[in-house]
Amino acid sequence: MRFVSLFLNNRLTITPETLVNDSSLKTVPFSELPPLNPTFQYDEKLQQILYGKQLLFDELPFTVDQIQLHYENGYVKYSPGICKTSNGYLCSRCGNEKSRLFAMFSCFRCKNDNCVYCRNCIMMGRVSECTPLISWSGPEVRWPDENNLFWNGELSIGQQLASQKFADNIGSDGELLIWAVCGAGKTEVLFKGIEKALNLGLHVCIATPRTDVVLELAPRLKAVFPNTKVASYYGGSEERETPAQLVISTMHQLYRFKQAFNIMIVDEVDAFPYSYDKTLQHAVSHAVTPKHFLLYLSATPSRTMKKATQKGTLQCGKIPKRFHGFPLPVPKMVWGGEWKKRLERGKLPAPFLKWLKAQVESGRRAMIFVSSVSVLEKLTELIRKEVDVSVDSVHAEDPFRKEKVIQFRNQDTQLLVTTTILERGVTVPYLDVAVFGADHDVFTESALVQIAGRAGRSKDDHNGKVLLFHYGKSLSMIQALNHIKSMNKEAGL
Repeated sequence: MRFVSLFLNNRLTITPETLVNDSSLKTVPFSELPPLNPTFQYDEKLQQILYGKQLLFDELPFTVDQIQLHYENGYVKYSPGICKTSNGYLCSRCGNEKSRLFAMFSCFRCKNDNCVYCRNCIMMGRVSECTPLISWSGPEVRWPDENNLFWNGELSIGQQLASQKFADNIGSDGELLIWAVCGAGKTEVLFKGIEKALNLGLHVCIATPRTDVVLELAPRLKAVFPNTKVASYYGGSEERETPAQLVISTMHQLYRFKQAFNIMIVDEVDAFPYSYDKTLQHAVSHAVTPKHFLLYLSATPSRTMKKATQKGTLQCGKIPKRFHGFPLPVPKMVWGGEWKKRLERGKLPAPFLKWLKAQVESGRRAMIFVSSVSVLEKLTELIRKEVDVSVDSVHAEDPFRKEKVIQFRNQDTQLLVTTTILERGVTVPYLDVAVFGADHDVFTESALVQIAGRAGRSKDDHNGKVLLFHYGKSLSMIQALNHIKSMNKEAGL
């Protein structure tokens, strides 16, 4: 989008070139925001969609002239999408500064053959040198006063302590880590603090690395906060234009927010890709207001976080016991032989095949974790040849991923082969877990702890089995077992 400058109402302003017929006007960079016109009747829908966000023209269900009218009256702000720096370029949306993640193209909009754009956040819509990011600069959105919690459950002692610690920090700045074992009931721990924040008129976000977790959390939070505006944000979500005081979002969707949230809850703070991607960490810091409170949730916090809690520089609430009071399932290591070669020959390792047939006879469901999509495809095909039950597979790029997980939850599928995409946040009762090729590098200590945490999550079925099929015990496997045993010991189990 090219902009030109002209005098409007005796004041120099900028206007999208498409709205001006004078070809003699020269294109200009973005200017400062005009003063707010208090008599202007702004569009409340535009306010609700834009509030706390930075979006592209293409993401807004409004015409360019409607948006420009709000700009001319001081209610909308234009900011450059890509900025030149002394070291190259900076993406104003995702914070990317890596030169290898910028590229040039022949731009139809600005007529420049070398228009720079950011490749890091291209999946959110292209941001380029001539792209304005649009944000709201008018009055704040007013949220409803009634945000009461409707939940009749009971918290364990560990949950109560962590819940109170979170609630006590609402209204102040700072950080808190809740270190809770898989199945401790972290979501329920959040309820009291979220209720307090909502009733103070604060804007709350729960950010998580996986779409599957968003899909699981959203209905639960909508159920316990029925009078609150709640929306889920993920790729393909139909609620991204819904104004909401409580937002459940994937990390990547935070690129679209700017100084929006007073309370930011970062779920699975140790998980990929957040723990490795600096731009996602930038997205979290960019999405919070100058004064804010950060809550981190994790079953497997990083060494850096553990050291910070030991030094006292990071508050910590620890929950070493599951909500139902039973221990975490300790994985059993099973020699699986040269599983890679067996797969190449179109055969299943004998120990794995023995377990598979016993699992089918038991009638219990199972998640089978694998190291890659290629292994997933081969293994799923071989399993289907050996058993006469419903078998499915899922991975990150699967277009039917959402539907397949729902079918598995609904017991329409007995065996689900999956990559590590489902290692966190998915709760299915009456479940056993197997890791095929657990010695592979992709199965880190934290990944194996999280995978083991999928089993035994129900008080009525707390003895779920976890098997690690391997061709030689890895250090990560040993560390994962020690981690689980240590947490059980700390819980007195």
